[in-house]
Amino acid sequence: MRVITEPGLYAKLPDPVQSVVKISNQLQVYTLPRTEFLSGDKKNIVAEAYATWQVTDVLAFLKNVRDLRGADLRLNDIVRAELGAALGQVELGRLVTVDASQVKLPETLAAVRERAAARTEPYGFTVTDVQLKELTFPQANLPSVFQRMRSERESIARQFRSEGTEEAARIRATADTEKAQILATANQEAAETRGRADADAIAVYAQAFGKDKEFYQFSRTLESYGKFIDEGTTLILPSDSELLRYLDPRSVLSPPSAADATVAGAPPSPAGLATVEERP
Repeated sequence: MRVITEPGLYAKLPDPVQSVVKISNQLQVYTLPRTEFLSGDKKNIVAEAYATWQVTDVLAFLKNVRDLRGADLRLNDIVRAELGAALGQVELGRLVTVDASQVKLPETLAAVRERAAARTEPYGFTVTDVQLKELTFPQANLPSVFQRMRSERESIARQFRSEGTEEAARIRATADTEKAQILATANQEAAETRGRADADAIAVYAQAFGKDKEFYQFSRTLESYGKFIDEGTTLILPSDSELLRYLDPRSVLSPPSAADATVAGAPPSPAGLATVEERP
């Protein structure tokens, strides 16, 4: 007889002359049971979806579906059909992916909502949203799917390891080149420093030699003794060698002569040679 949508005080005749049917225009939720579909690349997937809907035309709703149970029956057929058709046009890799630029699931569900809303409008209600609660593989296919996923990840890991090894080799080669350049520069600078130091040392030696020739010669000779004379050293030198001058106590007071062939009490050696032997 009439549809009352506004609150207020109304009168009616008692039943069964006039009766009241109350229909809620609040947002309702319908959950689609787990259903198996085929993706665009012919892979079996299991989806569990839900849809939100609301009554828009009370009279049409009452005539066509009568109550919430009747609306659920219509939604089951419509949402199942539209969801299967939409998922069958999209590859699985575009439904589930870590690359946000490649995922097409939101726009796929938006298309399902639009088509489901258009189909439910004649029944006096409309679908406001369609979302997935779960998207997985059939239980029988899970072992093979997981094995394929492991193989793919191992292949990606091998590629990463290969690239890492190549990059490490390149870094080591660069480091070795830089090391060689640094060492070459350091060796060159060290050689130059040693050369300058030797030149300065020679200049100091020359200056010292020029000031006191006898003392310089005495000092350098004593330094040479410390370098090549140790326990068990045997020297065979000419009798007029400058080294013998400070080894023979007598020669310290007077320069060595050819006739002075005895050193440290030893008899003259043949062929004008003197032998100095130090024993422990």
